[in-house]
Amino acid sequence: MENYTYNSLTLQLEGLNVSKKWIYPVFLSILFSYLFIMVTNVGIAALVFIDKNLHQPMYLLFCNLPINDILGNSILLPRLLVDILLPPSERLISYYECVVQAFTTHMFGTTSHTVLMIMAFDRYVAICKPLHYTAIMTNKMVMKLTVSAWGVAFVLVGILLGLTIRLNRCRSIIMNPYCDNASLFKLSCDSVFINNVYGITFTVVLLTSSIGTMVLTYTNITVVCLTSKNKSLNSKALRTCSTHLVVYLIMVFNGMSIITLHRFPHYSDYRKLCTILFHIIPCSINPIIYGVQSKEIKKFFSKSFKSKKTLPSF
Repeated sequence: MENYTYNSLTLQLEGLNVSKKWIYPVFLSILFSYLFIMVTNVGIAALVFIDKNLHQPMYLLFCNLPINDILGNSILLPRLLVDILLPPSERLISYYECVVQAFTTHMFGTTSHTVLMIMAFDRYVAICKPLHYTAIMTNKMVMKLTVSAWGVAFVLVGILLGLTIRLNRCRSIIMNPYCDNASLFKLSCDSVFINNVYGITFTVVLLTSSIGTMVLTYTNITVVCLTSKNKSLNSKALRTCSTHLVVYLIMVFNGMSIITLHRFPHYSDYRKLCTILFHIIPCSINPIIYGVQSKEIKKFFSKSFKSKKTLPSF
């Protein structure tokens, strides 16, 4: 007979099932990934704020991505690193910390979509309406788009977690490497019908809006490029849009893998791995892709490197 612990404030994380010989390699891999994510994303965000040449709508909107990556991984990965070194029975987390971790995790995933959507709008205006770009993409518009991206994510995730924390809990084991909404409402013995309906609606609306925005904007961009004989415009479109599209496809592929593996419980270890890679892979690749593709960012590093070489020696 199953033992029930009602509304316990201490929960146990199942964590990653790693054999003893793989504990330290896995730990070091995640640690170096976390350090790389922090250094590169903090560097990119700081660069955009410091260099006035980067105070353009495209870079100001892009800056939301590294900020989101920093916040999303700062809550998740340090805790995961600690748990890897602990035996399963000692992987304990308070209920309130678990709720914060779940909220941050879902904010990270949702904001990734909304930020890429507003970036797609910026690319659409720049390529399809170049003469009106400065009039449309004003500082006020950039601020509105940024607030909308974070605000929509906050409201959607807030309702998602609000429906979960209202439930009574009769279990205390989180069957996941970290806390998320599904793991939290599975602790309840109450009816979770509303949670399931809202969760499915939330996912469908987010993915439909996200994919629809990408299809619509890139269809219009493609039509403009095919009908235009302006090589400079086509080159700019290819450079900026390919970067944005690659980042988006990587994120969607990781997200779809997690959703698919949720339907196959016997592949739970693969699902756990995918949930962690969903945080690590896009957040590691984003600064590299944008850093390599951006002329302004490359110019900044080139100037910095040249100035260091010309410094007089004493």
